Amino acid sequence: MKILFVGMIESIHLVRWVGQLKNVEWERFVFPVYGPKPHPNLRDVTLINRGDFMGSFYNRNLKYDHGTLPFFMLNAVNKIIKKQISPLEPAEWPYKLLVSALAHTIRRIKPDIVHSLEFQGAGYLTLAAKQSFNAKFPTWIATNWGSDIYLFGRLADHRERVRAVLENCDYYSCECERDVYLARQHGLRGKTLSVFPNTGGFDLEECNRLRADGSVSDRKLIILKGYQGWAGRSLFGLRALARCAEIIKEKGLSVAIYSAGGQDVKIAAELFSQETGIPVEIIGASSHKDMLNLYGRARIYIGLSISDAISTSMLEAMVMGAFPIQSDTSCATEWIADGQSGLIVPPEDVDIIEVAIRRALLDNALVDNAALLNYETARSRLDENIIIPKVFDFYEQVISGNTER
Repeated sequence: MKILFVGMIESIHLVRWVGQLKNVEWERFVFPVYGPKPHPNLRDVTLINRGDFMGSFYNRNLKYDHGTLPFFMLNAVNKIIKKQISPLEPAEWPYKLLVSALAHTIRRIKPDIVHSLEFQGAGYLTLAAKQSFNAKFPTWIATNWGSDIYLFGRLADHRERVRAVLENCDYYSCECERDVYLARQHGLRGKTLSVFPNTGGFDLEECNRLRADGSVSDRKLIILKGYQGWAGRSLFGLRALARCAEIIKEKGLSVAIYSAGGQDVKIAAELFSQETGIPVEIIGASSHKDMLNLYGRARIYIGLSISDAISTSMLEAMVMGAFPIQSDTSCATEWIADGQSGLIVPPEDVDIIEVAIRRALLDNALVDNAALLNYETARSRLDENIIIPKVFDFYEQVISGNTER
């Protein structure tokens, strides 16, 4: 069987999904949506090359397929796309070349399945390639990530394109029951595959080795997801933490902020530390193992955004014992019980976020019991030994045409 993945090759989410199939004999190809170099952990697949002919020399973990389009056309595509400010606003003529490159690749390698990982980049591109196709298009699986439907499905610039993807794909996959319902509301005609995390499962034995010894309530770290922009709302979390400064200082805790995209968050963090005396560390690019280790030392994890799916960060926090405070705009209710295994808050209500943080700081029994509950959830729903067989079955269902719903 041949599978052509269409997606963001710099994304750890793509890497983790594709990596689950490393022990199968299926031929796996990846077509890059944007220009960045592949994630260093992407391996054991054939990368459809768009002009970076030196890549095969530097990255021995990948095979490279150089037969997409003439060299000068590929370079033109890459140079333009790499300079784009937003992947949601592709330049017209290079984007058409990219569509042609994908369509040409599909005709040439003849995959049994085309699997687009994410809607706004990969899904729209696959749709355009299908619409330009003059022959039977392979079976298409469209996977919904994060805000693909929940947010973009409500925006004027995207509503019709989201609907078009859902009307044209053969199979739809997502990680939330919420998004199954939304897909049907937006015109899904194909079949829905099993619902489970887009990023795969966790090696729980390794996770246990990375967790700090002792009770979660004894940990001295608070982690804040630093996203701030079109969806992230980390600045609201910082404001709420400032209101809890006396308790944080009394308990001797520090704050770590990761994925702090933009100077606004970094400046706000520096001022927060100056004004409260609470140590703040900005975490730069880190490996998945390093992030798990960080969660394994945290008492509290805070993730705030106006839109998300499961939130991989929340799952990582749960697995590693950190008490999750997660915005109600994700699918958190499908994973934690509010007030027992975590706290669910509005992303922009500082008063309610403050109350949640105070509770997580003061109630040792709450955070310790939540860690036990969340680990049981991890064992039953996130163990890679459970998830990986589901991924194999995911594709077997598509090939056989037998799906549950």
